[in-house]
Amino acid sequence: MSEPRIAIVDDHQLFRSGVRAELEGLVEIVGDADGVDAAERLILDSSPDVVLLDVHMPDGGGVEVIRRVAPERPNTRFLALSVSDDAEDVIGVIRAGARGYVTKTISGEELADAIRRVHSGDAVFSSRLAGFVLDAFAGAAPAPAADADSELDQLTPREREVLQHIARGYMYKEIAHRLDISAKTVEAHVSAVLRKLQLSSRHELSRWAAERHLLDADS
Repeated sequence: MSEPRIAIVDDHQLFRSGVRAELEGLVEIVGDADGVDAAERLILDSSPDVVLLDVHMPDGGGVEVIRRVAPERPNTRFLALSVSDDAEDVIGVIRAGARGYVTKTISGEELADAIRRVHSGDAVFSSRLAGFVLDAFAGAAPAPAADADSELDQLTPREREVLQHIARGYMYKEIAHRLDISAKTVEAHVSAVLRKLQLSSRHELSRWAAERHLLDADS
C-alpha cells in the first residue's frame, strides 16, 4: 500500500518546515498552507488523503478549514496537530469532523504512524486527550425522539439510505453493492452522518436509528 498523501496546514512557517523535515521519506507531502484560505485552495486542488491541521489560526482555524472543504472532499481525513491540549479545542475540532488529535510534542515517527492510522480509518488521539473525547461523547444526552425529523433534515437522501443500512447491520461493502456506489463513498457518507448527528461510532448510530424507529422505514 502506498504511503498517504498529506497536506500541512499551520500559520507558522518554521513549524511547517520542521514537520516537513520530520516526515520526509515517511509519507508523501503534497504541499503546505499558512491559513484557512490557502488551505482551502491546497486541499481542493491536490485532494490529499490526510490533512495535518493546526487548531488555532486566524479566520476560524482548523474548524473553519474542515467546514469549507469536507463537503467537497469527503475522502480526505483531518488530523489535528496542535500545541493546545485544552478539552474544548479537542472536542471542537473532533465535532467538526477531524479523525484525531495529537499534540506537537509528538515525534516524527509517531506522527507518521498517526497519519497512516487515520488514513486507514482509525481515530487517533494522544493518550491524555482520548479521555476528553470519551467523556464528552459518553456524557452527551441522546436527543429526544421527537426531534428525529429535524435531525434527519440535516442529512441528504443518500446519507439517510446509508444510515438505514448501517442500522440494519450491513457492512460497507454490502451497502456499496446494494446502492451501486464504492465502499469509500459509503465510508465518507457514514463519517458525514456521524458528524452531523454528533455521534462517535456505528454502534451509537444504530442505537440512534432504533430509538427513532428508522429501522421500520423502507430502504
